[in-house]
Amino acid sequence: MQIPHLIRAHQPFVSLEFFPPKKKEEWPGFLEVARELGQLKPLFASVTYGAGGSTQSNTLEICEQLIQTCGFEVMPHLTGVTADREKIDGFLLAIKALGIENVLALRGDRPSGFTGTDEELFAAFPHAEHLVGYIRTHHPQLAIGVAGFPEGHAEASSFGDDLEVMRRKVECGADFVITQLYFDNRTYFDYVERLRARGVNVPIVPGILPIRNLGSLRFILEMCNARIPGRLINSLMKAHEDGGAKAVYEIGVAYARRQVQELLDGGAPGVHLYTLNKADMCLQVMDGLL
Repeated sequence: MQIPHLIRAHQPFVSLEFFPPKKKEEWPGFLEVARELGQLKPLFASVTYGAGGSTQSNTLEICEQLIQTCGFEVMPHLTGVTADREKIDGFLLAIKALGIENVLALRGDRPSGFTGTDEELFAAFPHAEHLVGYIRTHHPQLAIGVAGFPEGHAEASSFGDDLEVMRRKVECGADFVITQLYFDNRTYFDYVERLRARGVNVPIVPGILPIRNLGSLRFILEMCNARIPGRLINSLMKAHEDGGAKAVYEIGVAYARRQVQELLDGGAPGVHLYTLNKADMCLQVMDGLL
């Protein structure tokens, strides 16, 4: 079923994001994690799609496994980077054959080590809106999700320009938005208000990443355009000093639970959890909240 219809019929909800393990011997363990997370009755599960071919070959097979073994409504990611129309059509026809009715359309990041030009990388689909428009025109049976950036995309010239990019994505055919991770709920609610003022009325689902350890915190700071409140950083550092990794984990669970509860109380349609292919923390965060 198309995700926009599911969202209208089932609020509040939780959805999940997975990434395909690169090694086949890791797949049984991954599927066991997914089955554990089935306890949350996720509205849908998204599956990432590696830029430049890093995990693309696994995405379809993982989607099929999640359908068959977990009964999930799945939504594969699809990136325009390095892609041509033939490749995009082939992927979308393949997901149609699996009965999949949803796709998350992304421009995609530059592959690490790539030394060519942006014109080479993004020749067919310079921006996500072009990929969205192509899918809407040539594969109208699909519902299309897109990524939103409550704190602005790292490459945006201004926050206003980034909001305009989102308006164009929806104008080109996007049906719903899943946000990048962030840690201050005021950011999400302000983002929604600003988009509504621009006529963007599709569902905007907040993305939440519970902080598992200081390593994941460093990853966020290095890789994502997300600001972490000083109070949260101080709490995590003090927890690490006083109680080690277990104390940090507990702070991460408690903070994410507060985030989720505030979002649902404030009218968010649901939450999208970045699972990092682990079940325990997501189960603790969502325990009793839906």
